[in-house]
Amino acid sequence: MIPQGKQRLGINIDHVATLRNARGSAWPDPLRAALLAEAAGADGITAHLREDRRHILDADIAALRAGIGIPLNFECAATDEMAAIALRIKPHAICLVPEKREERTTEGGLDVAGDESRLVQFIAPLRDAGCRVSMFIGHDERQIRSSARIGAAVVELHTGHYSELHAEGRFDAADAELSALRNGAALAHSLGLEVHAGHGLTFDNVAPIAAIPQIMELNIGHFLIGEAVFMGLGAAIEEMRRRMDAARA
Repeated sequence: MIPQGKQRLGINIDHVATLRNARGSAWPDPLRAALLAEAAGADGITAHLREDRRHILDADIAALRAGIGIPLNFECAATDEMAAIALRIKPHAICLVPEKREERTTEGGLDVAGDESRLVQFIAPLRDAGCRVSMFIGHDERQIRSSARIGAAVVELHTGHYSELHAEGRFDAADAELSALRNGAALAHSLGLEVHAGHGLTFDNVAPIAAIPQIMELNIGHFLIGEAVFMGLGAAIEEMRRRMDAARA
């Protein structure tokens, strides 16, 4: 049975912190951005606490956990340090992502299949603490099935490659990638996983992803923070919501 209900929109506020850290000051404040996103109709806030702390800082996570009234999705690598932080703050959701120090952004999905025995033990205490654990993965069948086996509640499908192909005007290749994402979403749903998606989504490319019926949540950050410079964060979020809802209809 295809999931019913409104597709959720999570807003990633990492790059508000990137801008703040560029000057080493207190502004702009990620919590303020999160509250503006909440007021504009966001359904959740995503923040990635990287090991190198290049944008979001520990104090930001604490402030977000205490200050917002919508769910916090805590993105992190599957390390002992991050597990300890997650167990202390107990966010609504924890999304495990691959992380390399030299990358500009998350470049690919987590290799759940290649690390299954460790990850099944890693997520157990997080689940016991009441957190929904998500795997940020590609649409590969092996990764989806492994995510189900280890007991993840959610998979978030990496839409970065689709977004890049679309931006480059390689529309036939983008359509092929979109088809693979559709198949991955259908498989994940059939295995009892809730399906989310995100990375690189914009006003121009979001509709085909939003239209995939099994995808219950989109997480979007960098593009919306960029658009906020020109149209304001609230207006950018409202426009993204409008396009998602139109695609869903």
